[in-house]
Amino acid sequence: MRCVAALVTAAGLLAAAGALAQTTAPTAAPSAIPPATSASDATPATPLSSPLPVPPVPAVVMPLRSGTFKAAEGDVAVIRARVRSRPVPGTALDEGDRIVTGESGSAVVTLRDGTVLTVGPNAVVDLSRFSFEPTTQRGQFLVNLMEGSIRVVTGLLARINPELFKVHTPTSVVGVRGTDFIVEAAPNPDVRKALP
Repeated sequence: MRCVAALVTAAGLLAAAGALAQTTAPTAAPSAIPPATSASDATPATPLSSPLPVPPVPAVVMPLRSGTFKAAEGDVAVIRARVRSRPVPGTALDEGDRIVTGESGSAVVTLRDGTVLTVGPNAVVDLSRFSFEPTTQRGQFLVNLMEGSIRVVTGLLARINPELFKVHTPTSVVGVRGTDFIVEAAPNPDVRKALP
């Protein structure tokens, strides 16, 4: 309220000063305040009730997360774009992310189609490819298990498109022939050396 009153008072002072400048003698020094204008000289003001035109803002489409960590216990890291971080329940897992567990580590991730990945100790797992469109229930799933073990409880994607649901290891490719399975890969010291 004080700001509005101050503006009204300042506007009134400027108008009064302009009127005073017009009534002084012509020999007086020029005033720095312009003379007040009459109502007929004023440009019509835009009514406050009409909104100013706002340019359209382009829509920003955020990619959907592939999955969400439901649990992360012990020594667990997620590597995204060569940056290592410690996941907590609620952390996003995206296509291209790598999950690394240590001797005491384990993690549980639920993907958008309902697939549940349980990553055991001493594992290195890449979510190489994941897409799922809930409307059409189409997509694909490819996990690279470089060492350690994972348990997979399949979701909608494997039930509808089992040929597009695969787990790769250094020695094999596992296709889906059930709804709950475990895949293991032998320890590989070269994999750990390449980790950031």
